[in-house]
Amino acid sequence: MHSTVVRAQNIFGLFTTVAFFVSAFIGLSVLFYRQAPSADVNLKNLQVVKGRPHYYSSKREEYAHIRFDLDAGEETSFYLKVFVYILAKWPSPGKPDSINEAVIWDQIIPADPSQNPNIAPERRRKSLASPPSKAERGLIRLHNAKSKYQITDRAGKIAERSNATLELGWNVQPWVGALAWTTHMQLGSWKALQGGRSKPFNFPELQVKKKSTGGRSN
Repeated sequence: MHSTVVRAQNIFGLFTTVAFFVSAFIGLSVLFYRQAPSADVNLKNLQVVKGRPHYYSSKREEYAHIRFDLDAGEETSFYLKVFVYILAKWPSPGKPDSINEAVIWDQIIPADPSQNPNIAPERRRKSLASPPSKAERGLIRLHNAKSKYQITDRAGKIAERSNATLELGWNVQPWVGALAWTTHMQLGSWKALQGGRSKPFNFPELQVKKKSTGGRSN
């Protein structure tokens, strides 16, 4: 303790120890916040078209374009930044145990409701003046939303695939603590996800573009 360097090392060691225990306490405290997530996911429109995976590729594959409704918020008490996504799942032909998964839509929901793109501007301004209500945290309401990503099967063919579903998933991203993924079972104050899955559906037949017949009528 008679050296400035030694004293600096001791102070830094004490600081890191205190910071570690405080961070650990904050990370564990999230388990005591009640979360009861619920959501409704519904398929609105579905088309299968053919296209090239890259502009320089000569191979053409089948792609699905999906529109959907998503409603989550009344019972969802997310209070941290959340990465939300929707998965399309369907079994491989002849292999019901082999499930294909593809992300069709994703979005980052900020912890601050005033920055939530899914909340109307007037409600965002209101949240700046008063604490957010339970219904405003993690609010997501999309109607006839277009998928961000077109999806295909590993074989390059997705038309007429059967027994597919859309499922909601998320990843809670706290500043401190472990990343928490979609919960399908109760863990302390965290309830299992209620709903969050669409009814099974089948991919339609391949939509073929009709060639316009040119000609001059007499």
